[in-house]
Amino acid sequence: MGQRILLLAEPLLAEGLVRLLEQSPQTYTVGNRPETLDGPPQLVLWCVDASIEPEALWREAHHLHHTWQPAPLLITLPAAGPWPQALLLSLPAEGLLQAPSADGLLKALGTVLAGGREVQLVGGPQPDAGAVAPGPALGLGQWLLISGLQQIEQDLALCDQMLQAGPTHPVMLLMLQGRRRELWAARSLLHLLWGPLSLAWGPMPVPSQSLPRAPLNGSKPQQTRNSAPTVISLGQRTADGTWDAICGRLRQRIGEELSNRSGQLLALEGLQPQRRSDLLLALLEHLTLLRQQLRQDHEPSGQLRERWFALQDDLRRQALRHMASPYVQLPQEGSLRPVAETLVDRCDLNGSDPELPDPQAMLAALVLDQPLLVDGQLLAPDAPLALLHLEQLVANWLVRSAEQLSAQVLTCCAAWPELRRYLLVPELLSTRNLERLRNQLNAQQRWTNWLERPVAVYESRRPLLSIDAGAITLRQQTEPRDQELRQLTWSQQLVTLALETRDALAPQLHSLIQGIGRVVVVLLTEVVGRAIGLVGKGIVQGMGRSLRGSQ
Repeated sequence: MGQRILLLAEPLLAEGLVRLLEQSPQTYTVGNRPETLDGPPQLVLWCVDASIEPEALWREAHHLHHTWQPAPLLITLPAAGPWPQALLLSLPAEGLLQAPSADGLLKALGTVLAGGREVQLVGGPQPDAGAVAPGPALGLGQWLLISGLQQIEQDLALCDQMLQAGPTHPVMLLMLQGRRRELWAARSLLHLLWGPLSLAWGPMPVPSQSLPRAPLNGSKPQQTRNSAPTVISLGQRTADGTWDAICGRLRQRIGEELSNRSGQLLALEGLQPQRRSDLLLALLEHLTLLRQQLRQDHEPSGQLRERWFALQDDLRRQALRHMASPYVQLPQEGSLRPVAETLVDRCDLNGSDPELPDPQAMLAALVLDQPLLVDGQLLAPDAPLALLHLEQLVANWLVRSAEQLSAQVLTCCAAWPELRRYLLVPELLSTRNLERLRNQLNAQQRWTNWLERPVAVYESRRPLLSIDAGAITLRQQTEPRDQELRQLTWSQQLVTLALETRDALAPQLHSLIQGIGRVVVVLLTEVVGRAIGLVGKGIVQGMGRSLRGSQ
């Protein structure tokens, strides 16, 4: 007797699937109705038609999940459909396959029946949440913000297309990279000048993170965007299975050559590509060891944060040794010195990035397998949305920790010229280029601490660095940061006070400008217009009398 599968599909498709399952190496008992099975189903396989609406898909998936518990639910979908990817990832299904092959379906059946999870969503056009919806006329601030961001996004897409086309002349490459940094700075300036002001004057119809492209040659704006494929495979729906899936996805992305699309200058760019990957992978491996140690120690939830911070310095120290290789020695002042130990002794590994979020939720989910709050929903760590959120948090910690270590490496290389050939890119062999990069990084850090961070904290925005499609990108996550707001210095609180004052005065200023405009209209039409009309009428009458007198 094989494992019992309840198959819900169109008759013609169901016949083909029954034949496929009967010919598979595993033994399955497939039925189209519950009464045809010798007992309750051990898995429910639902093949969704492309015509089903998103609301109906959501309702039916929840109905099947509650009806046939504890049997897992495996849903197959066609390649194209009216379902946004966020909706599909939130469905209560242990398996979610979009346009699967025969081998992929059989593999997913085995994984789900063994207690795992399988998600395979193809990339494609998705409804764009940033499309302009019909509504009231835009104000001046909103129009300036939206039109400026559309032009910047269009120019950024053109620069990215030219950079991805292939090798270019070094001068052209420097010009394109400089143009991209210029556009990123212009986008930040637009958000700073018009973002909060336009929000105070009225709701924004276009989110800044997903703007539609500006219309070209009279065509309509694009209403769709392409989503990246999502592949999640868990052997077991436990904390260990979730961590293995996250590590596998991150290793695959770190193995590629990473470019910088975060809009910020990163010290990580100064390292050679191989050293960059070695550093990120070393941090990930030692983070895995740290997680195992926390699980073996059986730390209670309240002490995870303290243990985490206590072990951070040792973790960075070990990762730095691994990146520099403990067996390499380089000359310095006439003698050979071990690179790894010298770097560890000279680098300041204390402290952490203030933009790192509180690790308590991440540690509770990955160590203790506790539920995670994502978008207002309390989800198990192995749920697709929770797993992707945990992956984002881990990637943010990886990149920010690597950035902190890279900045310290640049400082050591400034005093150890022989080390530059071993760790840094060829462009930084020059002392002038290295010092210029360090000065730019210091200036960026001061600007961020003085202005950008207070604004982000006051607006409850958390910038998260992620690794996507061979690039380091920046995403904004909205979360309460009231405790950090109270811990700002007096100079940073002045920035938040200025924003609060501007937001408070913006409606009154808008009403005042509208009132002045109405008064000006009344003066021009009722007073000046009538006066000009009377003067004109008098001139015409005078000219008529003079003509009659001359006749």
